[in-house]
Amino acid sequence: MTLLLNILWFICGGWLAGLLWLLSGVILAITIVGLPWAQAAWRIAGFAFAPFGKRIVERSELGLSDIGTGPVGFLLNIVWILFGGWYIALAHVIIAACEAVTIIGLPFAFKDLQLAWLALAPVGKAVERID
Repeated sequence: MTLLLNILWFICGGWLAGLLWLLSGVILAITIVGLPWAQAAWRIAGFAFAPFGKRIVERSELGLSDIGTGPVGFLLNIVWILFGGWYIALAHVIIAACEAVTIIGLPFAFKDLQLAWLALAPVGKAVERID
């Protein structure tokens, strides 16, 4: 079922969302200053291409630590929210509302809401496979 949902997601726009997140990561990486956000954008891209069978967790829950954890991560997320995260999250919420109109679209709406939450504060988050 997860494979079928991921295929439908990919065909119906997941490929575009994933490519846009990849592109934004590349642009952020080119600036050098945007490297912490570039890594987060690439993690989100992996989730955006195929979100079913995955969940979003704090990096500290997985025993991973990087610059994005703790007070530095909090500040990076504040800067992200101010300069781009809020309108990307809003776009995902609007798409989720459109998907939630039909019963068939509900699983996709839930994944778009997860993407909205992730887009709001991506630094310090990780994507984990659900077995």
